[in-house]
Amino acid sequence: MAKITLSINKKEFPMEADPQMPLLWAIRDLTGLKGTKYGCGVAQCGACVVHLDGEAVRSCVTKVSRAVGKQVVTIEGLSQANDHPVQRAWQEIDVPQCGYCHSGQIMSAAVLLRENPNPTDQDIDYGMAGNICRCGTYLRIRKAIHAAADMQKKTATKG
Repeated sequence: MAKITLSINKKEFPMEADPQMPLLWAIRDLTGLKGTKYGCGVAQCGACVVHLDGEAVRSCVTKVSRAVGKQVVTIEGLSQANDHPVQRAWQEIDVPQCGYCHSGQIMSAAVLLRENPNPTDQDIDYGMAGNICRCGTYLRIRKAIHAAADMQKKTATKG
């Protein structure tokens, strides 16, 4: 065990943790932030995606030691009032069915749109390919990402 501090959602969380512990368990068990989900444990489903210094990472296989000194953003920290364009689009399009995978889906989509603010269907399919939805809401996910891209454009032109 080591004494470390993680910066998660712009807050400092001092903790004792094994540096090899998956970041997912530090987030869920040591900070109490439950929005990031455990899906497969082998980085194949995307339910556990968080941002690490702006990069979408699978927290189930990312060691806590990699996050020390970096900024971690979970679904709880993506926006103050669930008003990030991707979150708003998810609600407007009514994307979730069971909802289990959607924190990871949203976190991946936010990075996709930051890197490519005007994605094609093919860009979305490629960028989101590592996120599995057991309910099969892929068409609604794609539609919501397009809607979020439009929201971002409107916000950018107003600002």
